[in-house]
Amino acid sequence: MKYGKLPLTFEEQADRLLGRGLVANRDELITRLAAVNYYRLSGYLYPFRRPDDSYVPGTTLDLVWRRYVFDRRLRVLILDAVERIEVAVRTKLIYHLSHHRPTGAAEAAGAFGYLDHRFFPGFKTASEFLKWRSKLAMETDRAKSEKFVQHFRTKYGAEHPELPGWMVAELMSFGAMLTMAKNVVPEVQNAVADDYGFSVDHFMSWLQALMVLRNACAHHDRIWNRGSGKAGKTQKNKFPLWHQKPVIPNDRTGYLLTICHYWLGLISPTTRWRDRLFALFDEFPDVPLDPMGLPADWRIHPLWK
Repeated sequence: MKYGKLPLTFEEQADRLLGRGLVANRDELITRLAAVNYYRLSGYLYPFRRPDDSYVPGTTLDLVWRRYVFDRRLRVLILDAVERIEVAVRTKLIYHLSHHRPTGAAEAAGAFGYLDHRFFPGFKTASEFLKWRSKLAMETDRAKSEKFVQHFRTKYGAEHPELPGWMVAELMSFGAMLTMAKNVVPEVQNAVADDYGFSVDHFMSWLQALMVLRNACAHHDRIWNRGSGKAGKTQKNKFPLWHQKPVIPNDRTGYLLTICHYWLGLISPTTRWRDRLFALFDEFPDVPLDPMGLPADWRIHPLWK
């Protein structure tokens, strides 16, 4: 089928929404539409939409806009949490790899161990490993104006065309870090997971889930009322608190918020991230919790208390 819809002016977009029953001041609605794409706003209007495309009586722009603002501010909080987790995991990966000494080897992997294919048995082919290496090289090249990169190039560049691992750790993306975690030698995987009290499967599952969440936030996607894909369940015998009531389903954003809170607590026991998250929810008590998979009494869950 050919797509034949014509573009609408902001005024026409506003009139369409008003005609469907949205309660709003027309001028204010036009201003909002000029700042936020029609389809972005439609994502927050969708829960109020009826089968005939009209909106439930009482659907106001103020109500919808508050959900939009809540979601935007939630993304900022999530990015703050994921950044701290990402930096910590990058640090652990490079640390344990650089100190890793294979059985019978004379010395540890050292500063440039990340360049050695032997330490990455998870890559099925050499070309896969080189592809990851090329991605790291591009990320390093983008940071060539960084003072520490310039200093290393000036002092050691003639002997070492690549940066040491602990410098690369400051430059690699979440995706490159996840690829490293998936393919590095099991001894390093186990060492990093053990630092947090996780199994390797548990560690990888949570890291993958947080990357998807981080990317959604970075691309300004809706967070509060969308599914998140299933994050790996915790082992009941090892993490009994995760299986206590009220149950938080592992396929919604609320579960990922709990992961952020829990992991941050392991990294920085004095973190106030939970307090800032609670303050956001207190400021927007009209935002429904169910789309996030959060029960009404979620704050009394042992993991949050």
